[in-house]
Amino acid sequence: MATADDVRRLALAMPETVEIPSDGFDFRVHNRGFIWSYPEREPGKPRRIRTDVAVLYVGDEAEKQALLLGEPALFFTVPSYDGLPLVMVRLPSVTVDRLEELITDAWQMRRQPPPP
Repeated sequence: MATADDVRRLALAMPETVEIPSDGFDFRVHNRGFIWSYPEREPGKPRRIRTDVAVLYVGDEAEKQALLLGEPALFFTVPSYDGLPLVMVRLPSVTVDRLEELITDAWQMRRQPPPP
């Protein structure tokens, strides 16, 4: 079971990572986000920052679909993220070791310069 504190510790262990001030957590490398707290939006209600759910950069649609289909208890998405290489991770459902792997992968992809 991982927590927002684990996200913070693991993300800040990555070189060149910057934490952006927010109501939850928001980590970037080279000004490109790789993991942040989920800003849940429900119609007719104010946005709520969920620190028990992380939005994770996954690189591309194929990886997104593989995670969503392979581990639906751990990963999910919402219509507002359709077409974006992002998934949501349920922190209480992920081990710290797996979270470290996910954060490292996201950091590595965002650290690279975008393709020409």
